[in-house]
Amino acid sequence: MASLKITKKHHKHLNNPFPSNPKTLPCIHGNLLFDFQSVPSEQIYNIGKDFQSNWSSKNGGSLCIFHKSQPSRSMWSTVPGRSFVSAAVAETEIEESRGSFVIKDRDIHSICNHQTIDNIRTIHTSDIVLCANNQDFTSFSNGLDQERQNKGIQLPALLITGKIFCVKKRKNSIQSFEFIEKQQSTYAKYWMLFDQKNKNQIGFQVRLAKPKVEHRQKLSPRTYGYRAFISKFGRIRRLRVGCSRYFSRKRGIITVSPAEEENVIMKNEGVTDFNRICITYSSEKSEKFYGFGEQFSHMDFKGKRVPIFVQEQGIGRGDQPITFAANLVSYRWRPQKLPDWIISGAVVGLQGGTETVRHMWKELQAQETPVSAFWLQDWVGQRKTVIGSQLWWNWEVDSNRYSGWRQLIKDLGARDIKVMTYCNPCLALMDEKPNAKRNLFEEATKLDILVKEKNGDPYMVPNTAFDVGMLDLTHPKTESWFKQILQEMVDDGVRGWMADFGEGLPVDACLYSGEDPITAHNRYPELWAKINREFVEEWKSSLVGKEKEDPEDGLVFFMRAGFRNSPKWATLFWEGDQMVSWQANDGIKSAVVGLLSSGLSGYALNHSDIGGYCSVNLPFFKYQRSEELLLRWMELNAFSVVFRTHEGNKPTSNSQFYSNHRTLSHFARFAKIYKAWKFYRIQLVKVI
Repeated sequence: MASLKITKKHHKHLNNPFPSNPKTLPCIHGNLLFDFQSVPSEQIYNIGKDFQSNWSSKNGGSLCIFHKSQPSRSMWSTVPGRSFVSAAVAETEIEESRGSFVIKDRDIHSICNHQTIDNIRTIHTSDIVLCANNQDFTSFSNGLDQERQNKGIQLPALLITGKIFCVKKRKNSIQSFEFIEKQQSTYAKYWMLFDQKNKNQIGFQVRLAKPKVEHRQKLSPRTYGYRAFISKFGRIRRLRVGCSRYFSRKRGIITVSPAEEENVIMKNEGVTDFNRICITYSSEKSEKFYGFGEQFSHMDFKGKRVPIFVQEQGIGRGDQPITFAANLVSYRWRPQKLPDWIISGAVVGLQGGTETVRHMWKELQAQETPVSAFWLQDWVGQRKTVIGSQLWWNWEVDSNRYSGWRQLIKDLGARDIKVMTYCNPCLALMDEKPNAKRNLFEEATKLDILVKEKNGDPYMVPNTAFDVGMLDLTHPKTESWFKQILQEMVDDGVRGWMADFGEGLPVDACLYSGEDPITAHNRYPELWAKINREFVEEWKSSLVGKEKEDPEDGLVFFMRAGFRNSPKWATLFWEGDQMVSWQANDGIKSAVVGLLSSGLSGYALNHSDIGGYCSVNLPFFKYQRSEELLLRWMELNAFSVVFRTHEGNKPTSNSQFYSNHRTLSHFARFAKIYKAWKFYRIQLVKVI
């Protein structure tokens, strides 16, 4: 039986999920079988109006897809004689820590690696209705018809049907013939459909019927060929020896006569549905694979296993010795047009309170530094914990730390400098905060809008030194409640914020929607971005006709977590928490790779923290931001979308832009360089 084992290692401080390739299914190789009586030897099929597929039985059978404008160039093809659809049942083990996940496949069962092709044909609207008469195909055909109506899928589509099955390797030989002793076998029907999405894109779907188990004397498909394989799933008869031709090569096979039938046990009892589906296709030696979202260690992923799972990127990511040390102890639709103000100068990341901001403002003015905004992540106040200072996750201004908050924002605004803040979809217990006006955790609990444990209690997610509740973004009340929090922040004069996290939905949580939390995990950051973006658009609409605000001035929020539809909602991204180092996998070099890979994946408006974020202060491993690294990172980010500093997780351990005259003047110089090519940056943003 497939199972899911979840281990939480928050207090072990696991923080690097993939220092090496994740342990998943092995490479699957299987045979492809087909029947010449139902599958033609050569045939071209239309897919939509712009694509065609060519089936050939040569060399064991293969399928290739090409655009009609380039019939000699294959876009996608299978390996001749090899199965291209396979499936398995695997037990999954997940280790989770603060948004980082290690996902492993354990105890893999029932690898159905061999494939038959029963039929290949194009289907039209009428065919979908006819296919629905097949009970196993009903949900697939209904879903296809609905998708066609909703998204305008162009028919005809190409449908391939058949079975996948497993073959035991234990064999006995009798003369030149082979058979397999009585044993258990698993098989299932499959449907694979190719359809045109647009003039340049083909989509595919694979559906599997429920697997079935057979206990009987089983024949080797390698020996007896397709027809005998099909017959073993139909009438079971006494065996006799004969000869036939298999894929145009002479082989000894076992054929079947209808004389005396053998008893067979066919049952589904105890059979678990497949939870792994593999598609195998050919790849040229020079072919490269790019994208897969924001990736930091590599650009070309040919020959690598890539987990498509939203998560905190981890510390080190394979750079040694920091990866080893951090694992031991560590704390650790295309987007809207960016408002003009955020690409006009530096976004200064600062903490410390009102007087600190006013003092730094004077220092920057003395250097004639172009400043777009002050980003004050500690606006909610700080708490002292066992690991140092951390923010109070209660999204309201701390009036003690930032006294005269509205006046500060007004004074900066008079010089065209915005104020940006910080928030995330989690809420901390507020019992120990002395000057809190609101207790957002308590409010969310009363509204019943927090993610839950299986017993119905709020799911308390450990965050190093304290636990937090997580907003259930599938609950209908959550959206309006959190938008009101944003509204109060913006009413104070705030014009931007970091919308942090989004990657940490526990995979064993219970959601209001009732959906599988593993499936919802990657969708959660999309919902988080959607709520923030909708608020931005609603706020902008509310300003139309009002003289005191310019709708074109706009609000900006930036995120690190994202999935397929996140670029549709988020206004801006940043790369998350790099190490304050020169290293390739998680230092300054990884920031470049991350920008390139995310850009290829549709995350066009992205940037990194100047100087990185993660410092480590262990007895034998110390990573602190050097002045040289900070200066080089300033130079790098002067040519990115947004020029923003961050003090890091341990500000006093790091060199800062304000540390001395050299760092301050260098920062001012490259802020001016960043501003100087604003005209070109505006053109690039318009293209997006």
